Amino acid sequence: MVKTYTGKTIEIGFEMKRCIHARNCFLKLPQVFDPKRRPWVSPDAAPAEEITAMIRTCPSGALTFRRLDTEAVETPPGINRVAVLENGPNAFHGNLVVAGESATRATLCRCGKTKNPPFCDYSHVDAKFEATGEPATTGKDAPGEDAGEALQIVAHENGPIEARGALEITSGTGHRLHRGTRAFLCRCGQSKNKPFCDGSHKDAGFEAPGD
Repeated sequence: MVKTYTGKTIEIGFEMKRCIHARNCFLKLPQVFDPKRRPWVSPDAAPAEEITAMIRTCPSGALTFRRLDTEAVETPPGINRVAVLENGPNAFHGNLVVAGESATRATLCRCGKTKNPPFCDYSHVDAKFEATGEPATTGKDAPGEDAGEALQIVAHENGPIEARGALEITSGTGHRLHRGTRAFLCRCGQSKNKPFCDGSHKDAGFEAPGD
């Protein structure tokens, strides 16, 4: 459920179950976002432009905004991208369709332990999940015809995440690893070819709902 905090010029939305506690909000705008305060969001404590700029850096998409003064809304970047985070989730940013809903940002589990599939819920920390954020490049460079097309993200039952559409996969530091129009990404945490699926979920007996 999305909770909203309405100010004079901006409305801020927050969906707790998608938050991965990256702390971007608190570290960049503590006067607006302070978990120790109730309510923890103060939408009038900073200019709307600063708040929208910060919200665009929220990797999980837990924070969203709606401008009340200009009717501006967040627009996706020109190229769909997923960054493979060190010992953590896959961070998507683009024109996304996740679990049937449109989004611009989403962090999806790759450790296999989340209780909120397909989204990351920070379970990788307690599970002590280890996986590099700098995997080897695939050598594939096949961009889609439309860099702005929607990226369909499909969770297969007891299997991987399938990304359908133009997509660039990068390391956590931004180094390009792969570019194509279809990719199957591991979400069981067992693949020997991370971030890609290699079928290890079958031997591992991985269970997770599909779309």
